[in-house]
Amino acid sequence: MTFLFLLLLGIATYLIVQRTVAEITRTPVWLLWLVLMTPALILGGWTLMYGTEQPPPSPLIIWPSIICLLLYWLLFQWGRSTPRDTQNQPQAIASQSVIHPTAEPVPVRPIEPTEETQLRNCFPWSVYYIHNIEYRPQAVICRGQIRTTPTQAYQKIKANIEAEFGDRFLVIFQEGFNGKPFFVLVPNTQAAKSTREQEQITRPGLALFLLLATLVTTTLVGAQMAGFKPEELASNPSILWQGLPYALGLMTILGIHELGHYLTARYYKIRATLPYFIPLPVFLGTFGAFIQMRSPIPHRKALFDLSIAGPLAGFVITLPLLIWGLVNSEIVPLNEEAGLLNREALNPKSSILLAFISKLALGSELTSTSAINLHPIAIAGFLGLIVTALNLMPVGQLDGGHIVHAMFGQKSALVIGQVSRLLLLLLSLVQQAFLPWAIILLFIPLIDEPALNDVTELDNKRDILGLMAMALLIIIVLPLPQAIANLLQI
Repeated sequence: MTFLFLLLLGIATYLIVQRTVAEITRTPVWLLWLVLMTPALILGGWTLMYGTEQPPPSPLIIWPSIICLLLYWLLFQWGRSTPRDTQNQPQAIASQSVIHPTAEPVPVRPIEPTEETQLRNCFPWSVYYIHNIEYRPQAVICRGQIRTTPTQAYQKIKANIEAEFGDRFLVIFQEGFNGKPFFVLVPNTQAAKSTREQEQITRPGLALFLLLATLVTTTLVGAQMAGFKPEELASNPSILWQGLPYALGLMTILGIHELGHYLTARYYKIRATLPYFIPLPVFLGTFGAFIQMRSPIPHRKALFDLSIAGPLAGFVITLPLLIWGLVNSEIVPLNEEAGLLNREALNPKSSILLAFISKLALGSELTSTSAINLHPIAIAGFLGLIVTALNLMPVGQLDGGHIVHAMFGQKSALVIGQVSRLLLLLLSLVQQAFLPWAIILLFIPLIDEPALNDVTELDNKRDILGLMAMALLIIIVLPLPQAIANLLQI
């Protein structure tokens, strides 16, 4: 089993490296792959020698991971493509992510040869000295040398282009793999649509229907979690009331999460739909909720705020629900079946944060031989932690992916996303409950859509908040070290 897992992990890792960084670094793919696989090979060797009954020591997990990540970063930077390469070949960001959802092919008049002089005049030499203009099927890429701050450059160039061409184009400012920022003009299809069409971005009737349908499915699942069988529900519908605490708790967490996104979008005047819930008659009763953005994000500050608002709002409502649910949960003996996903015998040491919250809620009742039979509200709160962690994963178009994109730029976010997917696969060797999520992350694209001004960096306060969000992710997903467990007496 261990050999099969390592084989699948090795194949997946090689494909990820080949598809994501092979074109932007000269370091051989096999060398990068070997560095990333080293921690997994070490843990695999330990498992083959000592079996699954004896867990590997913490230093054997931590130090190889840290050393290999640093070595991977150094090798990647050492072999990164030179500016000459990026000028001769289309950059991945320019060729893939500038085609914004608002830039679908429509009858928008492109720039004609006679208009190129007008376009060049939009770039004052004291702001952005333009070198060349590249024409793509759905974009015009203007490369040059920035001579002022990114914010001032973007505002000035955007104002000039709007004065010259009206609302024909969205003006995007990105940083290339060679470190030099460039402008991209994308046809503004939203301008071709009527005001009435722009206002009809959401369907309240559908949102309400999905909300009620999800309330029904989560209530059914909640009743089954309370110990009632489906045939009992058919003969006595009043039993459904027993599933309502779980349903309301989980839907409140998911709803507040999406409401954080929605209100932040409204603050930045980004057009967004109402939250849509996804009902599911089995498993958890729902597959989550989502909102859709129907207009581009203006800058990295807005991208950061919009992305972090959901997880933080959901986490704030999750904490009191989880604590209340744990206080009303039952202490049961710890056995071999206790684990992260066993709601009837949850091992609180499966998560650092969960261990501290459980000790706070249960006090001296929780010992090293205790597990927790979760109250329905505690189940909802526990799932709220899982939802927060999954959304904070710094991969692609997840909230965490947007956060690291806003903090470090799109180029660095690609590398961070790739490493994060592989680290979660590595963690699944210790916490097998994370294996399905690790596999799902492999299918999430690493390329994230740029903000219109994707060059201006965040302020220090947002950088610190972003690092705190990543720290929250870590203490949710990592198991409690034995040394801290001894201090907590659990």
